[in-house]
Amino acid sequence: MTKTMTALSAAALLSAMLMSGTAHAQTVVSLMHVETGAPLIEAWEKIATDFEASHPDVDVQIQFLENEAFKAKLPTLLQSDAAPDIFYSWGGGVLKEQSGTGALYDLTADMDAEGGAWRNSYNSGPLGGLVYDGKVWAVPYKTGSIAFFYNKEQFAKAGVNADSIKSWDDLLGAVSTLKNAGLTPLACGGGDKWPLHFYWSYLVMRNAGQDAFNAAKANEGDGFNGAPFVKAGEQLRQLGELEPCQAGYLGATWPDSLKSFADGKAAMILGFEATWQNQKTNATDGNGLAQENLGRFAFPEVPGGVGKATDTLGRLNGWALKANPKPEAIEFIKFFTNRDNERALASAGFIIPVTVDSGDAVTDPLMKQSAEQVAGSTWHQNFFDQDLGPAVGRVVNDVSVEMFVGNLSGADGAAMIKSELDLAL
Repeated sequence: MTKTMTALSAAALLSAMLMSGTAHAQTVVSLMHVETGAPLIEAWEKIATDFEASHPDVDVQIQFLENEAFKAKLPTLLQSDAAPDIFYSWGGGVLKEQSGTGALYDLTADMDAEGGAWRNSYNSGPLGGLVYDGKVWAVPYKTGSIAFFYNKEQFAKAGVNADSIKSWDDLLGAVSTLKNAGLTPLACGGGDKWPLHFYWSYLVMRNAGQDAFNAAKANEGDGFNGAPFVKAGEQLRQLGELEPCQAGYLGATWPDSLKSFADGKAAMILGFEATWQNQKTNATDGNGLAQENLGRFAFPEVPGGVGKATDTLGRLNGWALKANPKPEAIEFIKFFTNRDNERALASAGFIIPVTVDSGDAVTDPLMKQSAEQVAGSTWHQNFFDQDLGPAVGRVVNDVSVEMFVGNLSGADGAAMIKSELDLAL
């Protein structure tokens, strides 16, 4: 009897407190991402803590989902009650397709409120890459470019001069020289597939150029069956024939390939702007290559190709919100990507920022090279597997691996991509 009365009294007291505003239930804001670096996540956690300090009724929960699992599960999640409030986006055709399903929140009105204060806080280029049909579908977060990073000590041991790698033939020659010196030339993530699509994508850009790529994407003329796309596949096969990657690379994930590079088991990796930070995170000893032992050079030209050496392949990452978001989710992502936080993340070497007047916050010399490369880019192209949409993107990744290992000709690989595009359009 006493216990029952006590429980009833407690319930009545709690009810009264809630009605009077003495106690408040916290609103959970979930942010789902694919990053694996502990230092970056710790920096994000600090941003979340700072936000919670001024929003005591909000609990920000930062959730990780492995890259490939994220891509596979997100469409289903977005149609369920388990959808994250905020989630990572690479933009491109994938974001465009998501925007047409009704699963995303249209940010346009929020961006344009108060005279466009939020919209105008970002550089127009990164923001423009997340706009479709005149509507803003994601909040810009960072940009960057894909380039080769190399181990200076191993290059010196093999007698390879990175500054002399200007053409595709120069790169193939460097790979052969490294192999002859008993070194593994490339760290490759064949198990994840998308790391190898960087090679085909860049070869397409160098051979075809922007106009031909855009025409193929629109399925005009021969589309992806055109000669520059076939040639790119044959050049990828040419690289694969040299067997340049670490043992077991076809089963290796992207973190595995970073570990191989960080542990000195490969001389080069074709990677993101934050490769120095990323390889440290994945190194066996937690340190990896010293910064002074790490160099960087752009993907080389292809003689006779239409593309320019200053054309870049790279990221434009943002954060999208599910439809009918909590107001607190909008407030948090606005805070997360404000100028102060973007500059803090940039100065720590994590990102190339997209907020106005923030480029000077990048202090890491390799990151600064990437920032300068993007700033001077004659064509900055989003990753093909994102830009072409999920269905075509998967085929691009699949055939890139198959061409690299010699299972598909350049013509067959190009035809498979065009066939999938025919179905998608």
